[in-house]
Amino acid sequence: MVPWSASEKQREQYVDNILTVWQCATSEQEQRGRSWYRIANELARVITGGDARAGAGVLAALSANKSWPQTCRLARQACETGLTSGHFGDALAKATVIAAGTDPAKVLPMDRKTGHFFRCIADPGDTDAVVIDRHAHDIAVGDIYGRRDRGLSGQRYELLAAAYREAAQRLGELPSTVQAVTWVVHTDRIAGTGTRPPRT
Repeated sequence: MVPWSASEKQREQYVDNILTVWQCATSEQEQRGRSWYRIANELARVITGGDARAGAGVLAALSANKSWPQTCRLARQACETGLTSGHFGDALAKATVIAAGTDPAKVLPMDRKTGHFFRCIADPGDTDAVVIDRHAHDIAVGDIYGRRDRGLSGQRYELLAAAYREAAQRLGELPSTVQAVTWVVHTDRIAGTGTRPPRT
């Protein structure tokens, strides 16, 4: 059963929106997106002395409401010396137990962004995981929500993840690759650096 509550027309629009942003990628943006999770996986290995799964868990646990550079700094500190500040208590607690050896899948909400982020970093070849953050959401719905609530839990998360999987299937790509490339295009665009029109 398809895990969607939106109309067929709306679901197809989400897929079309994702594909449109994909087609706007420059070769440089595409390369950045394609390498994103591989580079994150290497970082996960470095900060834990070779355990990419644990490193991915720590990075994912500390990613909520933080920029990627902030997340990396906090994750390094959590793995090297421990972490008692710099984030919400829940995130700190999760990072601490993961760094101490608990399986991230037993700590993180695996059906939400944090769990999917962990999966994509731990295994960049994961054929199912899709990170739906605020940017991935806005790409799919074709609207920048700003501070409005996106409702990214449960059925809505899966609705959007399924749209990325469908777009990826049409392109012959991994869902995480489609998400990462479109994320790069979108974030460049909202930062005022994306200038290339869609490919035809």
